[in-house]
Amino acid sequence: MKVLFIAAESAPFVKTGGLGDVIGSLPRALKEEGIDARVVLPLYSDIDREKYNIKFVKYIYVSLAWRQIYCGIFEAEYKGVKYYFIDNEQYFNRHNVYGEVDDGERFAFFSKTAIEIMPHINFKADIINANDWHTALSII
Repeated sequence: MKVLFIAAESAPFVKTGGLGDVIGSLPRALKEEGIDARVVLPLYSDIDREKYNIKFVKYIYVSLAWRQIYCGIFEAEYKGVKYYFIDNEQYFNRHNVYGEVDDGERFAFFSKTAIEIMPHINFKADIINANDWHTALSII
């Protein structure tokens, strides 16, 4: 079974509360049970790329409304779980995870992109676990 977690935060990379704790531990627990669990997160500017050995995979362009928007795809492995990071400086080069005036647009982009990267990372999820309002549009 393959499970893709889509979340706005995950310990140890970025955490503001309980969601970060759950996404930091549940995929690892599933992995220990033999499930291929992976996580997609935004690549916020405060995430330490060197510390977590986050590497560039490729970039694509994603349609959002009337425009094509750059999406960098990065990856890292942490405690046996693959993490993918969505890079777009307009949306994620900020110190705040939440509370920005354009949160709706930022997370609409993230939700759409999290689904669209699957062929580019050679992963087809059997289950998509979209967490909280930030990722609600990924299941439409």
